[in-house]
Amino acid sequence: MSLVSPPVTDETASDSLSLADLKERALASRVTSIDELRAIVGAASPEIVNKHTAWLTPTIRQFIAAAPFFALASSDAAGNCDVTPRGDARSVIQILDDETIVIPDRMGNKRLDTLRNILENPHVGLLFFVPGIEEALRVNGRATITTDPEVLERMSLQGKRPNLGIVVQIDEVFVHCARAMLRARLWKPETWPDDDAVPTLAQMWNEQKHLPPPDESAGKRQEEYRQRLY
Repeated sequence: MSLVSPPVTDETASDSLSLADLKERALASRVTSIDELRAIVGAASPEIVNKHTAWLTPTIRQFIAAAPFFALASSDAAGNCDVTPRGDARSVIQILDDETIVIPDRMGNKRLDTLRNILENPHVGLLFFVPGIEEALRVNGRATITTDPEVLERMSLQGKRPNLGIVVQIDEVFVHCARAMLRARLWKPETWPDDDAVPTLAQMWNEQKHLPPPDESAGKRQEEYRQRLY
């Protein structure tokens, strides 16, 4: 049985309000000041406000070393944002000191979204995940791109070193509690949707480009890139 909730459409919206009405109301009710936010959310405790540091601790180093997957957020000079998933079979992130890490930039689709952003605006955010662990780790800092062969060699996997490295000089690092993971039940396989209920990359791509549905009679999610990870 699929556990995917159906999307909200005009047919499933309130009888008295269309989705267009809801959109108009949502935009008209926007919050525009910190005072408004605090009136709704309340004040954070001093411990939470000051929970970050500008350096890594031994246990935070351990968490990064255990995290094979993270998300990397960046933006261009105009503030247009992007976030990309990053992962390896095991973490090979280089911790150069308590304020500096290097992450690998491996082969991809060559759009260079993150790298172009870094050239325009060095500020990045990273969110580290460890499979089965509900807490996450957040790192914010300033990034540069390196081609140093020794640095890249240390991040080699399966005999292949990354094309580039992204050096992050840390401004903030802090842990993030488990609430979101617990609500999402992300690591609970019994809550995962059936594969057939989730559109494939090919289906979504073709729909975006107004192409006929892909022929997936030989199997879904069989893209050639899956055989070339390094």
